[in-house]
Amino acid sequence: MGLEVKKEFNTVENAWILKLIGEVDIYTSPDFKNILLEIINEKSADVILDGEELVYMDSTGLGVLISGLKKLREKGKNIILINIRPNINKLFDITGLNKVFIIKE
Repeated sequence: MGLEVKKEFNTVENAWILKLIGEVDIYTSPDFKNILLEIINEKSADVILDGEELVYMDSTGLGVLISGLKKLREKGKNIILINIRPNINKLFDITGLNKVFIIKE
């Protein structure tokens, strides 16, 4: 299926908004990682991941999120997940990452 990432900086929230469309897996994770690191280096701000149209994520996608979160926390910032589908939310629950990331319903 692939992955499309729409990014914008929201000045009101002072945060990057990344809208993920498709799948984050072993094939799309490298591109996702590049985009995430690019915005983290461009402007120090929280990152809000909108998963409304994200249909699948595997462990490589989780790895990208963890490495991004590590870089952001060094700057006192966070990754916030919104509109996450139940199947992806379950992945965070099973791995215990629901205690590491901020997940908003």
